[in-house]
Amino acid sequence: MSDAIPEDWQVLLAEHQRRLTEGRAMGGEAKLKRRADAGKPNVRQMIEQLLDRGSFMELGTLVGGMSYHGETTAAADALVGGLGQINQQMVVIAAEDFTTMGGSIGHGTSAKKQRLASLALQEKIPFVTILEGSGERTTNALDRRANAPGDLQLSAKLSGNVPSIAIVTGPSAGHGALTGMLTDFIIMTEDACMFTAGPPLVEAALGEKVAKEDLGGARMHTSRSGVAHNMVSDCTAAFELARHYLGFMPSSAWHTTPVMQGPNTVERRLDGIFDLIPADDRVAYDMRKLIAMLADEADQCLEFQPDYGRSLITSFFRLGGQAVACVANQPTFMAGAITADAAEKASHFISLCNAYHLPVIFLADNPGVMSGSAAEHAGTLRAAARMYAAQSALQSPKLHVTIRKAFGFGSSLMGMNPFDQQTLSLAFPGITLGGIPALSGGSAAKVDEDTATLLKRAERSGAWATGDTMAYDEIIDPRECRNYLLKGLATCASRVSLNPAPVATVGVNP
Repeated sequence: MSDAIPEDWQVLLAEHQRRLTEGRAMGGEAKLKRRADAGKPNVRQMIEQLLDRGSFMELGTLVGGMSYHGETTAAADALVGGLGQINQQMVVIAAEDFTTMGGSIGHGTSAKKQRLASLALQEKIPFVTILEGSGERTTNALDRRANAPGDLQLSAKLSGNVPSIAIVTGPSAGHGALTGMLTDFIIMTEDACMFTAGPPLVEAALGEKVAKEDLGGARMHTSRSGVAHNMVSDCTAAFELARHYLGFMPSSAWHTTPVMQGPNTVERRLDGIFDLIPADDRVAYDMRKLIAMLADEADQCLEFQPDYGRSLITSFFRLGGQAVACVANQPTFMAGAITADAAEKASHFISLCNAYHLPVIFLADNPGVMSGSAAEHAGTLRAAARMYAAQSALQSPKLHVTIRKAFGFGSSLMGMNPFDQQTLSLAFPGITLGGIPALSGGSAAKVDEDTATLLKRAERSGAWATGDTMAYDEIIDPRECRNYLLKGLATCASRVSLNPAPVATVGVNP
């Protein structure tokens, strides 16, 4: 068979190559140089950094390459997308190219986004989007198309079916930012911003002059609004975090996360735990250190939304090689009281874990739900109800440990309710329990000194009284906590792996 290419095919291949070159040109040499001089990778470099080496296969390269009425063409229509691998797992990726028309979304871009999102759902693989764009293209109004913007509907349908991540690497406004809001996990670089409309539009519409960082900066969104989950220093750190996160996730809700056995997945005592946790529940300690003790590898824990709702820790780690999630009170911040922000964070996190069948470990050490006028004005009661509904609806395995104290509704939010589908419910000796702390409760009720003493004694006998009634399955030596949890995970292992499927949601969110 001859290797020679017929002349007519040569013409077609040459034209094909020319169009591919144009589609891959991004915003041109000048804009790419400015970006490089600013120390930021371009969109194609970002994709190569994020994905396993050499795994990217582009789809839709030629979108935006045709001019029907004299309009300017756009390389890949400002969106580079396709298939690739992360941790040897197939994913769909869609990345806005800020050097091409400011990363704006044209009709072709929308169609490409819709196709890529539908492919992720159809093939049951994760969807990752890199956002850095100005939103819907103004000139779209000159050429209406049917069913736009269909990618939003598809993005919403991904939720709870396939893991989805938005990585915001610069300014993201309007339609692009909305697609980010529909993902499970939003990562922002320090210099990134995300808003409904940018500062110029805000000033024109409302007369408000505001800096982009104050309007929608990464620090504000990850610590104040709670719109985004984690902030990192730069693109490299964002891609590392995305890869780490997907390591805890199954490919879809029809799968479970693989177990990774190793030398540190075996049973072991927590011999340093008494140096960490004071027996006196009025003395704070860092709950992160206990989570690191429990984990197979302390440096592989991934804290979710660490700067928001800081009285509660939400984290992923591996225990016995299995990916697990943890919801834990943080005694170093507001004594671990559950605030509105903390409850909102936990609600999303618990629902996320439920969707992808991750066992959830609750570590309770709190004085209850936050009270006071500021807490009431912040809607803490409704936020707490949402958290309770999320943990009550949890169908993936639930394991609970009361470390030192759990009061009132704060104990229920942390999954302490007896016989509430826990695989294991454990407590350390010396725990204090009650509707409210005895000291403040007795004072509020104006009880006499003898009654106050009895209330305090009842509070302090929590471990023995609840152990006597099977409110806890066992009161354990704290040094054995990891080993009990390992046995709990082994107990529910078959339930986790048995015919996984998307979790049906019922009822109305509080």
